[in-house]
Amino acid sequence: MSEAVLYDYWRSSAAYRVRIALNLKGVPFRSVQVDLPAGEQRRDDYVARNPQGLIPALEIDGLLLTQSLAIIDYLDATHPDPPMVSSDPARRSVTLAQALTVAADIHPVNNLRILNALRADFGADDEQVGEWTRRWIADGFAALETTAPESGLFGGTSPDLADVCLVPQMYNARRFKLDLAPYPRLARIEGELRALEPVARAAPEAVRPA
Repeated sequence: MSEAVLYDYWRSSAAYRVRIALNLKGVPFRSVQVDLPAGEQRRDDYVARNPQGLIPALEIDGLLLTQSLAIIDYLDATHPDPPMVSSDPARRSVTLAQALTVAADIHPVNNLRILNALRADFGADDEQVGEWTRRWIADGFAALETTAPESGLFGGTSPDLADVCLVPQMYNARRFKLDLAPYPRLARIEGELRALEPVARAAPEAVRPA
């Protein structure tokens, strides 16, 4: 089997999700950093790989995969242990709803290209951008907190897709100085996840280039 290559950026929450999943499933990979603030994702050679010009992309098994949840779905099909979603349809639906609260509702309106557009197209300053970001994280977290378990992880005793999506979004919440006091269950779950070696190894501070 050829080496898996992750086109990555150390602070990208979407790439962070994929690093966690790869590590949890024990899939070795090589990270190639694509510097988002420097605009490397718009270079011709990268857009040839991923026409959206987004991070991450994963070369694996002779394929070039894009979109973090689609990549994780492929990994779940080809490396099923531990599973990211349940085989039970009802449980699967709950997990997908929790994961998509982050990946579809919070993250897209707070990624770098949206924040840059707020500044460039609408004249937002840093404080306004911060308020925008905190607003949407808080909105999603308030809903997610109500579905979080009182003990254990979203996945019970093993991380699932909701857990994989939560950790990077909590990192972003702290980065943008969101008060996390209203979300004690999410904070507890994140703490338990970050104590796991595969999750810790995927953290931005662990992979940031020197």
